Amino acid sequence: MRAYLSIFRVHFISTIQYRLAAFAGILTQFAWGSMLVLMFSAFYKSNPVAFPMGLDSVTDYIWLQQALLNLFALWIFDNQIFQSVTDGQVAYELIRPLDLYNNWFAKNLAMRLARTILRCFPTLLIALLLPAPYGLSISSHFPLFFVTLILSMFLVIAFVMLIYIANFYLLSPTGIRMLVMTIGEFLTGAIIPLPFLPNSLQKGIELTPFGAMQNIPLRVYSGDLSSWTVVLPQLFWLIALISLGQWMINHALKRVVIQGG
Repeated sequence: MRAYLSIFRVHFISTIQYRLAAFAGILTQFAWGSMLVLMFSAFYKSNPVAFPMGLDSVTDYIWLQQALLNLFALWIFDNQIFQSVTDGQVAYELIRPLDLYNNWFAKNLAMRLARTILRCFPTLLIALLLPAPYGLSISSHFPLFFVTLILSMFLVIAFVMLIYIANFYLLSPTGIRMLVMTIGEFLTGAIIPLPFLPNSLQKGIELTPFGAMQNIPLRVYSGDLSSWTVVLPQLFWLIALISLGQWMINHALKRVVIQGG
C-alpha cells in the first residue's frame, strides 16, 4: 500500500504543477456552464411546468458538473498508459514488484483529483455569487452527496481502467476511445440530465454502470434524489467493474508478447 500511496503522491504533485492549463480550463468550464444555464432558463420561461426538474436544480446540476468535470468525464485518459502498451514500455512496469492494475488506478486517481482541486474552487465560488436561479445554491444533502461523489469517482476510474486494459487486445485505442466519448458521455448524463430523457430510456440507463456515475451525486446535491439507497447500485457496479478489470488484466498479461530489445 505504501508503494501505491507514493505513486499517487508523485503523480498528484506532477499534475498540480500545470496551473496555466488549469486557468484555461476554468475559463472554458465557466463559459460553457453559463451558456447551458442561459439555454435552460430560456426553455423554462416558455413553460416551466413541462420539465422534470426545477430550474434551480438544473442550474445546481450544471455548475457542479462543470466544477467537477475532471472527476466525472469518461473522455479524460492518461495517454502515457496507452502509449506504454502500444510501444512496449509497459514491460518496465511489469518487472517491478507492483500490481499493474493498482498502479494504473493510483495514477488515474491522482491525475483526476489534482486537476479537480486546481479547477473546481474558482468555478464554485463564482457560481455561488451569481443570483438565483442562475447561480449555485447550498445543498441540504451534503453527507449523501459526499459519499456518492467518492463512489462515483472510483466508479469512473474503474470503468476507464477497462479501456486501458482493452488496449492489450487492440491494434489502436482510437476507436474505443471515440465510442466512449460519444455514447458514454450521453449515457452518464454529461450532455443532458437523465430525467430529461424518455422514462423508459432513463430506467434502462439506470440499470447500467453509466447511470450510477455523475447522475447520482449531481442529482443528490440538487435535491432530486435524497434516499441513501442510491449508493447500492454504485457499490454493486464498483465491485463488478473492479473485479472485471482485474480478471481482464490477468487474462491479458498471461498472453502478452513484447517484441524488441
